[in-house]
Amino acid sequence: MYLEISDPMAYHVALYIRLSKEDESEGPSQSVRNQKSLLQEFVKQHKLSVYDIYIDDGFSGTSFDRPDFQRMIADIETKKVNMVITKDLSRLGRDYIMTGHYMERYFPEKQVRYISLLDGIDTGVESSANDITPFRAIMNDMYAKDISKKIKSVKRDKQRKGQFIGGKPMYGYKMHPTEKNKIIIDEEVAPVVRGIFAMALDGMSCRKIAATLNEEGVPTPATYANLPVGNPGPYTGLWSSERISHMLQNETYIGNMVQGRMVKISYKSKKCLRQPRENWIVVENTHEPIVDQQTFRKVRLLIESRKHTRSRTYDFLLKGLIFCHECGYPLATLNRKNAAGEERLFFVCRTYQRFTKAGVCTCHSIKEQTVTEAVLSKVREVCQAYLNPDELLPIAQNAVEAARAADRTEAELQWLQSKIDTMTTNLDRMYMDKLSGSLKEDDFQRIYLKIKTDRTKLEDQRKELEKKKESPAKVEDEAKALVQRFMENACASRELLVSLIERIELSEDKQLYIKFRFKPLDPPQFGAN
Repeated sequence: MYLEISDPMAYHVALYIRLSKEDESEGPSQSVRNQKSLLQEFVKQHKLSVYDIYIDDGFSGTSFDRPDFQRMIADIETKKVNMVITKDLSRLGRDYIMTGHYMERYFPEKQVRYISLLDGIDTGVESSANDITPFRAIMNDMYAKDISKKIKSVKRDKQRKGQFIGGKPMYGYKMHPTEKNKIIIDEEVAPVVRGIFAMALDGMSCRKIAATLNEEGVPTPATYANLPVGNPGPYTGLWSSERISHMLQNETYIGNMVQGRMVKISYKSKKCLRQPRENWIVVENTHEPIVDQQTFRKVRLLIESRKHTRSRTYDFLLKGLIFCHECGYPLATLNRKNAAGEERLFFVCRTYQRFTKAGVCTCHSIKEQTVTEAVLSKVREVCQAYLNPDELLPIAQNAVEAARAADRTEAELQWLQSKIDTMTTNLDRMYMDKLSGSLKEDDFQRIYLKIKTDRTKLEDQRKELEKKKESPAKVEDEAKALVQRFMENACASRELLVSLIERIELSEDKQLYIKFRFKPLDPPQFGAN
């Protein structure tokens, strides 16, 4: 095992030791103490002079961005070290490309002799062991890839079960003191979260909410968690509208575990890619909610309504709801003075405003107040008719029948979800069997494809049922409650209007079209003049 070194006084030795969490599974022989003892025995036997010992404890071999490895490279650059010794090749690294780079290019160029004790590798002498080094590097890389797959599979299984596997829980939550992978409400900052949702429900924009929190001196999530700041700037430690918007749309606050939003490119890279919403892993009712679902849904509607407007200067009741009937784009607002010198808001078509000379669309100019009054009057009229008991009777009868069907739908949904969960568990178990060698590759592919196809069909059935899950009875009750609130508090809250109305369109001849979120309310067009 030990190699011969003819001129030990010519070398300044770096003893390099690395241990990752995955390596610990191989047993105590890979421990830092064991590696250090083996290396020191070798240098003592060969009377070598050790310049320093470099230890990276807890660092993966797939990355060479390790603190002590980089310190060793710096010492090589300054010619303080000209020999590197490791226990085996995998201690140097498990990425066969970078391992080959250091062994075959970097060390020779810097006149550094590399020795791997257990592999019999010594770049200072001609040896057959050196010839098969690239193959050893590839095998080490394959081992790292296999370990990465196993870890990824375990993590994915925990995510599907609704277990939290992240580093820090979402602001407003903390780790459970006794139960692993579970989060609970952090009562110290939960009132801040509830306050943010309350301000949003009152119609405050994300920017205004952030400004309010900054004025009150409320610590940001990063400050509260004592997270280090990489590149401090003028806005470090301040709330932002982006942070508020992210919080207001995060289902974690209604008791759903949301994970898988970012995925690592590969086991060799730390870079993560943002995943589309359909690829997220969302498990419902895994922990105690901070806000109720109705509040969360209303806030989301308010946020979505603001996506259709770019003006941050003027606030008006129909903001984000009013569109051009002809071109479909949101109407812009202009501030103009009337004959009396009073400032008034006017709606104009944004398309016409941008492409006036091209003759695209028309002006649609009309007072904002005129349109708002016409809309409120029509909504009040529709709501009054909707609350008429005679007109509500057939809706109620249909709702009762639909409620009975909903019970059957819910039972079928639970059965489908149970089957899907069972198939997912079977797929995970099969994958582990394949890795252990108890299941052949051909059998794995055949069974895997069949189960995956069957699971996809069940998932499609579940999605179709979920679309029908919300019973008309619930919809009608909610519509009636909103209508009643609107009748009692007309013009008092934008939240009410956004909850009732999905879209308002203004035509060239000043006709208004209202699309309600509840179909029984939809009226024909009416004039705004």
